[in-house]
Amino acid sequence: MDLISRRALLAGAAAVKLPRKLRLGMVGVLGHAGEILTPLPQLPDVELVAVAESDPAELAKIKKRPVAAKATFYSDYRRMLDAEKLDVVGVCTSNGDRAASVIAVAERGLPLIAEKPLALKRSDYELAKKAVSKSGKPIWLILPMRYEPHYLAMRQMVKDGVVGDVGMVSSQKSYKAGERPVWMKERATYGSTILWIGIHMFDLMRWTTGRDFTEAFSYQSQVSAPKGIGQMENTTTTILKMDNGGTASLHMDYYRSEAAPTHGDDRVRIAGSKGVLEYMAATGLTVLRQGSKVEIVKEMPEHRQIFVEFLQAAFAGKANDMPLDDVWKVNEITIAAHEAAELGRVVRVG
Repeated sequence: MDLISRRALLAGAAAVKLPRKLRLGMVGVLGHAGEILTPLPQLPDVELVAVAESDPAELAKIKKRPVAAKATFYSDYRRMLDAEKLDVVGVCTSNGDRAASVIAVAERGLPLIAEKPLALKRSDYELAKKAVSKSGKPIWLILPMRYEPHYLAMRQMVKDGVVGDVGMVSSQKSYKAGERPVWMKERATYGSTILWIGIHMFDLMRWTTGRDFTEAFSYQSQVSAPKGIGQMENTTTTILKMDNGGTASLHMDYYRSEAAPTHGDDRVRIAGSKGVLEYMAATGLTVLRQGSKVEIVKEMPEHRQIFVEFLQAAFAGKANDMPLDDVWKVNEITIAAHEAAELGRVVRVG
């Protein structure tokens, strides 16, 4: 779902009640902070009380948003965490600052929903994992694609046995390059395209198929990259081995035309012993069963909002769709895929 249609959907959504009032703090407002901030008008029990952002330009932007009208603003997130009485925290820093920010929140015993990945290096990821595990508080990652209707439908159809045993998954992310923010142009704060957007599809392939990944190999590079993306790779491919011996692949690029109707072109194809499911915006979700013709899947579940789902799981007793094992595993897959590109060899997951 593109940004415009998601905003339109959220604007018309009904209010969501929670068992008690919650005080929300934001550590950074970069990346997909809108996944947290945009639903706030429909969450009367959640108040944004504090925002920490070290970038003056980004701080100026958030101060203009109506949802931040009553918030106190900080340039240092540690000062904010020490000064404010918070119930829940959103972490939307640059990728390079993520691990330290997550550790700081976890050490204060607060539930959190964070941008992804948790860290750019395996050693920093292990420190973040240790701090969160010790806190005993819930953590989710901002991976909203799993709650888009067509992917929810794919997940249910796989569960219902429509494709049989899954033997192949292939996926794509193709984005407009545009002019990127400074933090994304530098490797130290960005990491890599595999780390930044690959994690979305690694999670989605696990989410829809119920299969896990055991090994990864990747290539990533810049080829005729526009000046506006700095050091970001604009072409990547990752091959994965599934836990049942099947294979999966993800190819990503920043070559999408600026004239295209949407920012991204995401695709997922799941092939198994009984049929094939395939989603792309141009055709919608289709199913090809053994012995049948291609069918367009028209009945879709409702779109769900990841921040609302997180709050309901953390504070209202709803089933947890993103248990710790999901958080750890998708980070470990992503780090392995990134390391494979850096090292030029297959890397085991975990």
